[in-house]
Amino acid sequence: MAHLRKLYGSTVAVDDVSFEVFESEIFGLIGPNGAGKTTTMECVEGVRKADTGRTTVLGLDPTRDANALQKRIGVQLQQAQLQKRIRVWEAVDLWASLYPRTVDGRELLAQLGLTEKRNASFMSLSGGQKQRLFIALALINDPEVVFLDELTTGLDPQARRAIWDLVNGIRSRGKTVFLTTHLMEEAERLCDRVAIIERGRLIEMGAPADLVRRHCPERGVVFPCDRTGLARELERIAGAGSVRVEGVTYTVEGRGDDFVTAVIRFIAAYALTVHDFRTVFPTLEDVFLKLTGHDIRD
Repeated sequence: MAHLRKLYGSTVAVDDVSFEVFESEIFGLIGPNGAGKTTTMECVEGVRKADTGRTTVLGLDPTRDANALQKRIGVQLQQAQLQKRIRVWEAVDLWASLYPRTVDGRELLAQLGLTEKRNASFMSLSGGQKQRLFIALALINDPEVVFLDELTTGLDPQARRAIWDLVNGIRSRGKTVFLTTHLMEEAERLCDRVAIIERGRLIEMGAPADLVRRHCPERGVVFPCDRTGLARELERIAGAGSVRVEGVTYTVEGRGDDFVTAVIRFIAAYALTVHDFRTVFPTLEDVFLKLTGHDIRD
């Protein structure tokens, strides 16, 4: 996709966004609500038509080749509902009827842990079960690329992690996954690469670990011990940047691959009795904060 731009009246929803998604990877478009993630994804899927820019998916133009493309992709929309009383098996059969080639619906439900809910109505499903069903509907045509829009929003942590396992399972079967999320932990857990979008503009892209190393190389070491007055000595540790003392707890921040090891050697050299020891590493949330100047939830 190159130089995508989409306007709603005078509002610029997506502004000159370009990126490439590689085969068999999980690619995440991340950013806060209203950043332009869903609009971008819908333009790629062919649900919306971009005002300017060029987009190809599997060598096809989402607008010009919509019919051919729909047979090769699977889509889970952010705002999706089914008829309240439709049964799980009925929904799967209905979706299967829309495609010339499909996978076995019963086997798909078994893979997604929905066999016992096969005869249940949509309205009786839990949030996590509904999301699994939407994944089943997105996979029924055995797509080459799967689009997942804010898949786990509103789910409890247990259901969210179950969905993460399912997404990894999709990729392990050779599929390409393009997802959007405003959950930084989700992006770090799932994505091979991410693109950060803010107010319609792409501001950074890369593997999550690479982005953290590039923009937030600092890490922290926190430990309470039986000795006071060590701040100045700790500041001399190779790579140390700052030292905070709260009661008997020291927080040492620094950078470098050997920084944590240097703190451990300091503790050993001074024969300190340490009651606890933990390292604090930056995350994608910290990267977003540094790049934009605000938290993703602001």
